[in-house]
Amino acid sequence: MSKENENPECFGQLEKVFPMADNGLRQTPDDCFYQCPVKTKCLQRAMGTKDGVKLEEEIIERGSKAGVINFFERWSRKKQLHRKVAK
Repeated sequence: MSKENENPECFGQLEKVFPMADNGLRQTPDDCFYQCPVKTKCLQRAMGTKDGVKLEEEIIERGSKAGVINFFERWSRKKQLHRKVAK
């Protein structure tokens, strides 16, 4: 952890705190999940990055292809994501 802000070096880095597992799904490493006191803030920061937004778009696309969400819901969610990026 750095002494300046008391966050670990990996804080907010999507590929380190929420990497792709061998089964093709993302999951938090055990070290982060059980031992990190700032894991929630860290994941929130990671999902707020451009890579996090891309990940959310991928999830929306998968839901659309699987028939879980319809065209208008997909459109609405993607519009919300793009507004989030613009801020």
